[in-house]
Amino acid sequence: MMAAIQVASQQKSVLVLEKLPKIAAKLKATGGGRCNLSNTLSNEIFMSRFGREGRFMTPALEALDHKELQIFFNKLGVKTHAPDGFRIFPVGHDSMSIIKALKDEMEQLKIEVCCSQKVEALEHNEEHITAVKTQDNIYYSSNVIMASGGMGYPVLGAEGDGYPLAQSVGHKISAIHPAMMPLKTKELWGTNCRADTIAKVEMRVDIKKYKKLHAKGDLIFTKNGIRGPVVLDFSREITPLLAKFNEVPILMNLTKGMNEEEIREHFKKLQKKNSHITSLELINTLLPESVSLQLCKLANISNPKLTLKNISGINRDRLIKLLAWTPLTINGHDGFKLAMITRGGVLLKEINPNTMQSKKMKGLYFCGEVMNLDGPCGGYNLQWSFASGFLAGKLLKNH
Repeated sequence: MMAAIQVASQQKSVLVLEKLPKIAAKLKATGGGRCNLSNTLSNEIFMSRFGREGRFMTPALEALDHKELQIFFNKLGVKTHAPDGFRIFPVGHDSMSIIKALKDEMEQLKIEVCCSQKVEALEHNEEHITAVKTQDNIYYSSNVIMASGGMGYPVLGAEGDGYPLAQSVGHKISAIHPAMMPLKTKELWGTNCRADTIAKVEMRVDIKKYKKLHAKGDLIFTKNGIRGPVVLDFSREITPLLAKFNEVPILMNLTKGMNEEEIREHFKKLQKKNSHITSLELINTLLPESVSLQLCKLANISNPKLTLKNISGINRDRLIKLLAWTPLTINGHDGFKLAMITRGGVLLKEINPNTMQSKKMKGLYFCGEVMNLDGPCGGYNLQWSFASGFLAGKLLKNH
């Protein structure tokens, strides 16, 4: 939609081909329907959150960063704000306001939209795009922008249609993995902790070669695993490892960053104030009782209502270690069905970052998730979609 608006703003005729009966189904669902458009980070920090490939975004963000994106929507009549100082939303926290603004602008620019049109082939003369073919028609054009997304949320139309199309004109596709999703665990003790959200949890991979992989955020236990913002972010790193190892051991700090020494000191202070305080009451000052009870079981503490000094030294040490770093084994996920984004896509080295044009086929442009670039939760992926679409549409006339 962003790319179409930019092209049409240059008095060029634009046709949008949409596979679903309506446009913007995925945008409607984003951010739980609240539409987290972007965030307030500087471009440098923003790009760093995408990993090694992040710098590819430099020209796109220079053309449309979060400030310009807010100005763009303000001009379309949608005011935006960042209530927590970080995540940017439309003021009404309703994705429909964004969709309506984009649709209205497209109508005003006389952009033609054909829904229920699945693109099945790209026509070309070896060097340049000449047309796209759907199940019903052939549409002739010397410029085509591919904004087909990845494979996350197939019910919203994303089924990876762009990958075979890109391959058909010589592009390579990196390994594809589901990302931004809940994860399943081998251990099931978390089933008993489902009522509570654990804030500011740090997770890291417990495999020597991958110890640098980590994430922070709120955690929620589920019937058969874990979810919450920290899991959505961390799943980007975990799903490729699961494909490699089948099981991925992780360590979780559930105590807001406290290490073993700090936990011991915290307990000593409380015991000085109240010598009769039970082990469970001590742990409850750091964690919800449901989690405290499970950690006691893991530490072989059969009676958590005893004071800490009446528990064996071995079990006491085990408890402190568990409080500092709780082990868990990730052993699965629900695939693309619940994945919000896709890890992998069209190789970036085959795309010109200054224009988003293919280096393999003139007249073919890419934007958004179809490319091998994905970020964490917090407006990163939507900002990238808007910025890359803006750049592809804006520069299309020059190439």
